[in-house]
Amino acid sequence: MELTLTRPDDWHLHLRDGPALATVVPHTAQRFARAIVMPNLKPPVVTTDQALAYRQRILAAVPPGGDFNPLMTLYLTDNTPAGEITRARESGHIHAVKFYPAGATTHSDAGVTDITRTYAALEIMEECALPLLVHAEVTDPGIDVFDREAVFIERFLQPLCARFPALRLVLEHVTTREGIEFVKSMPETVAATITAHHLLLNRNAMFAGGIRPHAYCLPVLKRETHRLALIEAATSGSRKFFLGTDSAPHARENKESACGCAGIYTAHAALELYARVFEEAQALERLERFAAHFGADFYGVPYNTATITLEKADWRVPDHYPLGDTHLIPLFAGETLSWRLRDSGLKT
Repeated sequence: MELTLTRPDDWHLHLRDGPALATVVPHTAQRFARAIVMPNLKPPVVTTDQALAYRQRILAAVPPGGDFNPLMTLYLTDNTPAGEITRARESGHIHAVKFYPAGATTHSDAGVTDITRTYAALEIMEECALPLLVHAEVTDPGIDVFDREAVFIERFLQPLCARFPALRLVLEHVTTREGIEFVKSMPETVAATITAHHLLLNRNAMFAGGIRPHAYCLPVLKRETHRLALIEAATSGSRKFFLGTDSAPHARENKESACGCAGIYTAHAALELYARVFEEAQALERLERFAAHFGADFYGVPYNTATITLEKADWRVPDHYPLGDTHLIPLFAGETLSWRLRDSGLKT
């Protein structure tokens, strides 16, 4: 059995920087034509010049023969000037601005502490149709970690959308039924990305036989009822939901530690994992639009013209991949997957 699709795009991706690029960029470039690249480096990517320089480093890591276009983002801070938003839009390579609540996830310390201080930037973004990508979690320590998305929507997203009704907004890596219902209730200017790992795993995966640090991510995995709501949304055919892996590489020692990093690495098998979800939901015919059409429609870019083929064939996920002078553990390391990417000709 084979499945040929328009070559898809990844609308939420972490590539890190430096030596890590040599491993993670080829995995994505094998499967995706474009990807929205997250700006939470250290230091964060807060200016157009920094984003364009980072883009060149990514392109240098694309394997020979590759045709991959990184779509860059800026990191929103309390002090992002409106003029920087204008420069970003005019660059032709910066396609969105990322909103991290300060302290919400990996490398988010420089994020927004007071949303009202971003209003000048958001007004320009609304005018020039530059999307705001939102990590939708409150950081209040009094709020249960499993409730942080729902509380953020109530406290911040609903008022934000009311104040800026034309602002194009993506609820990134949506994880809850409340998040799905919010997106469905909003105009076409509001959409959401859905990860493969949130479609495949519920929170039990973090505690199967002991603490499983490689199943820890932010937003954290949720109850089974929420996972089923995500599957329903992803496979529904609604153009408001599209593919965003949130693939996040970390060195093994930074995951398996007393205070392990949040993030799950899925770029090595991203499209194959989504195919598994859609096949189990008996919705394979809807995968192409979710993976290759709806995100392009939202961002106003043309569909890719090339195709990619998956075949139904078992293969074993490696136990680890190199990451600079260390290595990372991918999702389902050492396990067998039933969908395989046909040889693309790119080296990994």
